[in-house]
Amino acid sequence: MNTKAKRILMSLFGVIICAISVGIFKIAALGVDPFQSFMAGLDALVPIKFGTLYVIANAVLLLFALTFDKHYIGIATFINLFLLGYITQFTFEFLQTIIVEPNIIVRIICLVVGVVIICFGSAFYMTADLGVSTYDAVALIICNTWKKGKFQYVRIITDLVCVITGTILFLFSGGKFSAIPTIAGAGTIITAFFMGPLIEFFNVHITRPILQVNQAKKPD
Repeated sequence: MNTKAKRILMSLFGVIICAISVGIFKIAALGVDPFQSFMAGLDALVPIKFGTLYVIANAVLLLFALTFDKHYIGIATFINLFLLGYITQFTFEFLQTIIVEPNIIVRIICLVVGVVIICFGSAFYMTADLGVSTYDAVALIICNTWKKGKFQYVRIITDLVCVITGTILFLFSGGKFSAIPTIAGAGTIITAFFMGPLIEFFNVHITRPILQVNQAKKPD
């Protein structure tokens, strides 16, 4: 198999795994990553199936990216746009039939499994390097194209905007304050601090070797 085909398969596999993980996060109901916090608030407000809503929201972000800097858009961007929402919806609905009214122990286990799986999938998706998600493109455009700050700080701001906006939409839809941690809770904090190192672990030990991209060892 040539490298291009391998990258496409890695992108597809990574997106599918990430989508499954989001469904697990939703079962855990202990918070999701920042963009999914926004999507959860939007989902609570707009009477459309999550999969379709995800496509619409990302199509708007895609239009933004294509307008200002389309070189971040690739095959993986469209795989993410058209598949992730529907696979997440299917996973969540399927798991609801198996894990009925989970207690806090089961929810914590689901959260841990979700974190590990999303990092595993993200490693495949990122190593394939065939485009980023439309949400990732926003921060990259702001800092690299518009020269409006360093990526890490811009990303923190976009993440905060997503969490705050998602929370407001959730409350506006009639959600209760006590239910906010289900969309912006422990899972949101954990993904913010632990995704990077865990993704890099999978990059080093799994995804880069698959592509035979071996980094030179750094001197001690």
